[in-house]
Amino acid sequence: MCEDHKHYLSRRHLIASGAAAAFLGGLALPATAQEKPPAAAPNAISPDVALKRIMDGNQRYAANTSRNKDYSVGRAARAAAQYPIAALLSCADARVAPELVFDQGPGELFIVRGAGNFVNDDGLASLEYGVKFLGTPLIMVLGHSGCGAVAATIKVVEENVTLPGHLPGLVEAIKPAVMIAAKAKAKNPLDEAIAENVRYNVRKLQEATPIIDAFVKSGKVKVVGGVYNIATGKVSLL
Repeated sequence: MCEDHKHYLSRRHLIASGAAAAFLGGLALPATAQEKPPAAAPNAISPDVALKRIMDGNQRYAANTSRNKDYSVGRAARAAAQYPIAALLSCADARVAPELVFDQGPGELFIVRGAGNFVNDDGLASLEYGVKFLGTPLIMVLGHSGCGAVAATIKVVEENVTLPGHLPGLVEAIKPAVMIAAKAKAKNPLDEAIAENVRYNVRKLQEATPIIDAFVKSGKVKVVGGVYNIATGKVSLL
């Protein structure tokens, strides 16, 4: 019985180890190339070059001169690996489509989305993966005009409204930025809160241990913030 039990535990350990290795291997399928991207990797560029590339794309989008029209181009190559030039923490708002806003094709942006574009554990883990294993040199927190999540948070703060379901959790995440913005006594409190929510989450990501802060301090990654104006199509850097 004792030997059988040992055999069972040993076999169970091997299975568990194999599953873990398979999981990590799957996550890091391009890791040998991407944990330290080779010079030939499409995203082996500086954070500033990456930022210029996506902002140039936004100018094209706003001017209705986007050059990404055939999304089937490069499909076979993308099946082997991904080399995003930027990671975005973006709002889930249906009017915000980052690949279109920055005129980037499939495989060029690594996007985490959620109402209110704030950092939580799940989103942070995804962004860490983008930085650590995909070699992404730039992270942008992207807010947008007329953000409903921020507006709802302002309403809760000012009128003590109670929201249903899991929405209170969303409000609690955005509330610190709204409170900071309120002190500015801006002419447009919503616009100020939207901008402050972006700044607040940029700071959180810059200080996010143990991965992103190390890449930021080394200069390999830059974290920036921007606000997308839905009416004009333009992104303003903060």
